[in-house]
Amino acid sequence: MSSPLRPVGLEVRDVMVFAFAMGAACCLGIGFVLQQSAAQRAPMSDFLSLRLLLDLARMPRWLAGIGLMIAGMVLGAVALGYGEVSLVEPLMATNLLFAMALSRWLTRQPLGRTGWCGLWLLAGGVTAFVVAGRPRGGDSVTDPLRHWLILGLMIGAALCLTAVAKRLRMSAEAALLAVAGGLLYGVQDALTRVSGERLGQDGWTGLVTSWQPYGVLVLGVTALVLVQSAFETAPLRMSLPALTAAQPLAGIACGVGFLGDRLRMTTGALAWEAAGLAAIVVGIVLIGRHPAMPSGPAEAARVRDLQPH
Repeated sequence: MSSPLRPVGLEVRDVMVFAFAMGAACCLGIGFVLQQSAAQRAPMSDFLSLRLLLDLARMPRWLAGIGLMIAGMVLGAVALGYGEVSLVEPLMATNLLFAMALSRWLTRQPLGRTGWCGLWLLAGGVTAFVVAGRPRGGDSVTDPLRHWLILGLMIGAALCLTAVAKRLRMSAEAALLAVAGGLLYGVQDALTRVSGERLGQDGWTGLVTSWQPYGVLVLGVTALVLVQSAFETAPLRMSLPALTAAQPLAGIACGVGFLGDRLRMTTGALAWEAAGLAAIVVGIVLIGRHPAMPSGPAEAARVRDLQPH
């Protein structure tokens, strides 16, 4: 199943994919920082509840963060209309760079060796994966068993992580909830691309009579509750790296698994693709744990206690 936007010339298409995906990453990264800044002030009684979203909706900073996130999702959806999930997802993983830039500006904290290392690993990993893999489109897999198997694995893993997270300390809990949210966001991106293709082929009638757009909505709300709960319980450095790493991995799995995305499969290409993904994950972790990233209420209190009066 090919996208209605695919007739665009290859070079122009690649530029547009890059532009829209990086625009989405910028909006998402800044939006996540604003959301966490507000979520850490929410009452813990709202944890993993839709009431959390209602309470957060009263905070202007959170609404601004959500507005940026929605803008990022729209830009990401446009990028998915031009390019493959396996290409767009690694580019959108750079949202952590924009979150880091805002946090560094707010805290005046220098990057240092760890920050620069994480930055270059993330940027280099994305470049290595895209150049070596050369993601390109193909016909979507029509086998419903394979389709539902991959979706079931992603959603099932998210549910299991959420159940396990409730039994752990807050820092580990936040990381697992963020991974669960990232998996759901990755699946949501895949279904967003399917919805766009359905709209282009069958029009609005075909779109509203299919299940994918409603799946996008349900996954989006569920992931939002998980991610905001993670933001509420621990510093951003404990949750955003996990979220940013999980989303592209889930998206690539869906893209290659049932959307027809194809990657180069030579031994050298596979080695570079694996190294690129590993560098992306390590870079995300290093950047996310940098001192410039916003801290949660408990950590901020400890820092204040250690400062001389």
